[in-house]
Amino acid sequence: MIKRLEQGLLFTNRLLLGLIMSVMFILVFGNVLTRYLFDFSLNWAEEVSRYLMIWLAYLGLGIAMRQGNHVAVEMLQERLPRIATRLLRAFVGVVLMLFMGFLAYLGFKYSAFAMNQETAALQLPMGLVYLAVPLGCVVFLLHMCTIFREFVDKQPGFEPPHEETAGQEGA
Repeated sequence: MIKRLEQGLLFTNRLLLGLIMSVMFILVFGNVLTRYLFDFSLNWAEEVSRYLMIWLAYLGLGIAMRQGNHVAVEMLQERLPRIATRLLRAFVGVVLMLFMGFLAYLGFKYSAFAMNQETAALQLPMGLVYLAVPLGCVVFLLHMCTIFREFVDKQPGFEPPHEETAGQEGA
């Protein structure tokens, strides 16, 4: 059941990221077309694209972490014995989770504070834009909880296979 929840989280997260990127593409491409073909610009398209990029970055944190795409210095753990490496990675994982939890808490507070401010073009509450930070942190925490054991057991210098290519090495 936990594996199904994990797969659902991964599917939903990827779907949402794909939708955000598609909307951004349509808005930016459409704005370029209207600017150069019809000599006018959609002033709200740039604002929406900018805020969608923020949402994309924060909602993509968990997937990037799952795939080992975040910057990491592995020099120390490569030199440690296996048990010490696992303890170090467990410590790093717990610190990451505590940091993301604290950032989510502060993000929700700041988002609530900014709900009275409005965006320039669409007059939407700025708090909706700032919600990307705490929600991205919560999604990161969910991803981290589902793969914590794999995160701790990761061999130094080993990059986890991407889900799409896993199992296809022998083909």
